[in-house]
Amino acid sequence: MNMTSDIKPVTYLKSRAADLLNQINDTRRPVIITQNGEPRAVLQDPESYENMRNAIGILKALSQGESDFKNGKIKSQGEMFNAIEKSLKGKFK
Repeated sequence: MNMTSDIKPVTYLKSRAADLLNQINDTRRPVIITQNGEPRAVLQDPESYENMRNAIGILKALSQGESDFKNGKIKSQGEMFNAIEKSLKGKFK
């Protein structure tokens, strides 16, 4: 993987946007856009972006669960099933 091909100046984006989009969608690698030599944005294909967002969501849920466990905010499986049954009682009669 050649990282330098994934860093482009904003002028490249302006003049070769279609080529850049093809590169991103073909390689599934994000491209860093620079302005005055500084990184300013990241372009990424939609599927990779969605996968990344899903992964972040899972990590947040795991982190919250770990925090709840450490703080004693837990219920046994039986308690949980009883609470679910109680909340659903009467809704499906």
